[in-house]
Amino acid sequence: MQVLDDQTAPLVRTLCDLMVPGSARVAPEVYIDALLARMPDGDRAATLGAFTALAPAAESADALAEHALTPPFMLVRALACEAFYSDFVAPGQAGPGAYEEIDFTIPLAARIKKDWSYLGVTS
Repeated sequence: MQVLDDQTAPLVRTLCDLMVPGSARVAPEVYIDALLARMPDGDRAATLGAFTALAPAAESADALAEHALTPPFMLVRALACEAFYSDFVAPGQAGPGAYEEIDFTIPLAARIKKDWSYLGVTS
């Protein structure tokens, strides 16, 4: 991890999994950490603030639903969706990724070789 610490990384994973059920298996916190590392300081602080603002609601989907449509919720939800539906699977995670789960199996998609090195994530 480049930005997330031992307390924030599990929070990011939990919130992502509440918003995109099943996404914890691909370790979305690794993807989001890589994005955070490349953000300008102000954007990084605002994004981390959004996760922190939702921390008290990370206990359940019902608690999180009370924050729906707030700016922190919308930002975290966008990142959770991007982390999962980009078909990211962190190194060492079994997956499967989103493409397999949603049966996105058109021939062209099957030939795509995912390369996350532009984010600094390598297998």
